[in-house]
Amino acid sequence: MGRPAERPVVEQSGVLIESFSPEDIEGFHRDGFLIVEEGLVSERGLELLRSRYERLFAGEYETGIGPDEVNWMPGRDPEDRTRQLCNAWKSDPVVAAQVLSERIGRLAAELAGYRGVRILQDNVLWKPPGTKAIGFHQDSSYADYLVPSEMVTCWLSLHETTADAGPLELVRGSHTWPKSPPERTQFHAPDDWLAGARAAAPAGTELDVVPVVVKAGGGSFHHGLTWHGSAPNRNASLVRMALVSHMLPVEARFHETNVDVTYSRYRRRGDLSLDESFFPVMWDESGYRTPWLAELPAID
Repeated sequence: MGRPAERPVVEQSGVLIESFSPEDIEGFHRDGFLIVEEGLVSERGLELLRSRYERLFAGEYETGIGPDEVNWMPGRDPEDRTRQLCNAWKSDPVVAAQVLSERIGRLAAELAGYRGVRILQDNVLWKPPGTKAIGFHQDSSYADYLVPSEMVTCWLSLHETTADAGPLELVRGSHTWPKSPPERTQFHAPDDWLAGARAAAPAGTELDVVPVVVKAGGGSFHHGLTWHGSAPNRNASLVRMALVSHMLPVEARFHETNVDVTYSRYRRRGDLSLDESFFPVMWDESGYRTPWLAELPAID
């Protein structure tokens, strides 16, 4: 468990990644993920993004609009919990510029085989030393209010990661397992963060857990059914900040009857389409991109 990937990660030596090789795409479909050592965001972008985290978690929102979910608040929640915000792109233009990046959308579509992608949700994650685990789960298990109920996720690290600092961990090949019910009770700070993946694994399967150990600006892309989570941050000196984009096929729509307690609020009565004010199109093979995204700051 925790051994390096059997194939090299994608390396770019400081150059921003613009496309993947056929071998990278093959590896994504074989393993359920692709680790990218660096090159998902520029040095300037990293500096700008890091500067936003303390203000966001202090409840300072540049746009005046709060995130859809605030899963950690100072004074309200224990200090040993991983800090998480969901859809902070609505609260901060710099976060929006990265979360809604045309280049990241194109890379995700290239790996997943989508003709285009739109954003579903972001996660702003902050894991100081001593913070506890995030339980292993499948992203697509939370998306039964959408059709199709699938996605591809980009996890971007704002700092260099080490295996003992609680980076994202991915179970190789688990995207071929059936979809499990969403885990809601053992998501934040579970004692056994691997329990869900262990229970879902086919009989006789040993979990092949791969940590995403990358440079600042590196990260990974993973399939919506790939089991993943993170162990506690046991590194006494390493803070881990990450930014996650969960991306849907561009043609995704709301389910006719299934609803989500938070995100179905953006469904218009009598209309199953995803409003681009809330689910903008990041990239489409036709060249289309939601027009108002041009107003976001350039951080690359």
